[in-house]
Amino acid sequence: MSENNDLTQGAPLRKIIQFSIPLVGGSIFQQFYNFIDTLIIGRLLGIDALAAIGAYYPLSFLILGFVQGSCIGFSIPLAQSVGEGNQRDIHRYLVGGYLICLILTVLLTPIMMISTHPILMLLNTPQHILKLATGFTIIAFAGIPANILYNYSASTLRAFGDSNHPFYFLVISLFLNIALALFMILYLHLGLNSVAIATVISEFFAGLLNVIFFVHSDRFPKIKLTIKGLNHHILGRICMIGFPMGLEYSVSAIGAVIMQDAINLLGVTAVAAQSAGDKIRQLFTLPMESVGMAIATYMAQNYGARKPERIKQGLKSGSLIQLSWSFFAFILVIIFKKTLIGLVLGTTHGQAFHLTDLYLTTISFFFIVHGLLMIFRNTLQGLGHSMYAIVSGLGELIGRGIASLIAMTSIGYAAICYANQLAWGLSLCYCVFMVWWVFKRDKRLKPDTKN
Repeated sequence: MSENNDLTQGAPLRKIIQFSIPLVGGSIFQQFYNFIDTLIIGRLLGIDALAAIGAYYPLSFLILGFVQGSCIGFSIPLAQSVGEGNQRDIHRYLVGGYLICLILTVLLTPIMMISTHPILMLLNTPQHILKLATGFTIIAFAGIPANILYNYSASTLRAFGDSNHPFYFLVISLFLNIALALFMILYLHLGLNSVAIATVISEFFAGLLNVIFFVHSDRFPKIKLTIKGLNHHILGRICMIGFPMGLEYSVSAIGAVIMQDAINLLGVTAVAAQSAGDKIRQLFTLPMESVGMAIATYMAQNYGARKPERIKQGLKSGSLIQLSWSFFAFILVIIFKKTLIGLVLGTTHGQAFHLTDLYLTTISFFFIVHGLLMIFRNTLQGLGHSMYAIVSGLGELIGRGIASLIAMTSIGYAAICYANQLAWGLSLCYCVFMVWWVFKRDKRLKPDTKN
């Protein structure tokens, strides 16, 4: 592993920032695409199409969030082996991760495609957008193989300390995505389904580029695709770290599904407003999640290298980064929120505009809570304690569930505006305690641990 990619050497703050920049850049470009995507849908296809996307989002969070979290988790033992310099384990964890990804693909894709319509009906999706939401969601779930390919291949490159090339390939795929979506909407007249089809194609393309680069670059060990050396211990450890990480995303997402049910009962205007507000909110909070992903890899490599002091320094440095970004993001929201809302909704007045404004104003005060949650949760995951992180997802579930119940009273939409903050706060309290607990009990994190 080259010095530039070695997270076990050098000043922690500088290393984390260097490693995070491509991840943050990727999330910004991803949200830029999502924002353009929302503009295309809102302007060319109308508010019903925008509401249909809003109905799909919790399911995306639930299923594709599980896929993303699991793929990141599958790479944690690999990153620990890279930090330790154990070539035999590097091979076994890498091949084992791809094998589990293949099994996950075969099982999950048909189940979710078949279940889409019943789930959307169960969530009280407004009848006149049900067909739109169902068609879009089925296509998105048909793309689960592409999603798994991209997420695990990108996580593999990051485990070796390379966060740059997944970013480059993501940017290329996002421009392809926009071009394909516009072409299919304007010339093939495929409507909202164009966006889902374009996303699947571009995601597969980005994953393929990751794999080609890994295979042909001299930066990485040459891996033979053989199951020789794999055993139940290796596969079990990959699953015990990866699937709990995915389940943590999903348990948290169940809260979003419950909240979406409450929003659906408030009507199409509320659905569209929350959908638009959340798209804009993600422009500012996904960079925090990217820093969290960087922390997970940083912690994993240093845990494998048995460097507890660097882990503690990384925790402080990551928190400082999130504090600084949260303040900056809050200022940006206050200054530009009306312009952004107008771009998404195509109007600067009306009930939907007012509700979106209320949502953004409320949530921006609590950005720092989300930022710190990403640091402490990903610290647990990078240290290999994904099982503990599942409970933090329960905190988010409880928070969003409480807000959803309140939303069904006379308080209504105002409760939805506080749902994420309550979820983040409960989870953060738990994760801070568990990080302290792990540092107290894990012998490899003691200052006198021998290399």
